Amino acid sequence: MPSLKRVNTKQLGELLIERKIITGEHLQKSLDYQKVNGGLVGEILVQLGFANEEDIAQVLTAQYGFPYLPLSNYDIDTDVINIVPVQVARQYCLMPIDKIGNNLTVAMSNPLNTQAIEDVETISKCVVQAFVSTTSDIRRAIERCYVKK
Repeated sequence: MPSLKRVNTKQLGELLIERKIITGEHLQKSLDYQKVNGGLVGEILVQLGFANEEDIAQVLTAQYGFPYLPLSNYDIDTDVINIVPVQVARQYCLMPIDKIGNNLTVAMSNPLNTQAIEDVETISKCVVQAFVSTTSDIRRAIERCYVKK
């Protein structure tokens, strides 16, 4: 799998500050929290109430060039859903969206998770194209699509 190339070399926190979504103080509190508890800065910012999921998804899109895909009104074919087991979808917080030929489009809350992409490629025997979506959108889509099967 190719390595992920940044479109923008700035860190997530820097971009959020530039866009006036968070302050330097918010970022520092999040980084301090991360040192003690671990986790991803974007998720910590949301958890602490300094940013919302859409803000983080939009900045990831700007930072790495991943397309952003809101899932709330997205209809997903049952055949596509069957490609990825529900346990894998929940574990990695991802949702299979579409399959064209040997390419599987997947919405992920963390498209930088190369282990998740590799696992889905192994399971599906497809090349994964990652899109960014929010954790909430993906969880709702998993419940909506896998439950109705």
